[in-house]
Amino acid sequence: MMQSQLIKKVRQQRRQMRVRRRLFGTAERPRLAVHRSLKHISAQIIDDVAGKTLVSASSLEPDVRGGIKSGGNRQAAEVVGKRLGEKARAQGILRVAFDRRHNRYHGRVQTLAEAVRKAGLEF
Repeated sequence: MMQSQLIKKVRQQRRQMRVRRRLFGTAERPRLAVHRSLKHISAQIIDDVAGKTLVSASSLEPDVRGGIKSGGNRQAAEVVGKRLGEKARAQGILRVAFDRRHNRYHGRVQTLAEAVRKAGLEF
C-alpha cells in the first residue's frame, strides 16, 4: 500500500472506533450498522450481546435490484432503508442504535437513516 492509502485507512479506523466506543447493541436496542461502498449499500441490525445479526437488507438482494437503477445512489439507500425497517418491525424491533461506522451522516447514509425512521424505527 502507498503511504497515503495507509494514512487514509488508519484515519477511517480511528473514526470507526470513535463511533463504536459509544454504541453497543442489546436485545432491547440492537445496533443498526451501515456499510457503504461505491456500488452498493447494505445495513444490518445486530445484537452485540448474543453476537447475532437479527435483520439485514442490501442493494444486492434480487427484489431490491429490480426496483432500482443503481445500487450506489440515494434512491437505492431509500429502498434498502425502507425494506430494513419493514423487516425489523415484522420481528418486533422498534428501537435501534445507529452505527454509521466511519461515514459522515449525509448523502446515502442520511437517506437510509431517514427511510428507516419513516418505516417506524426509533433512534
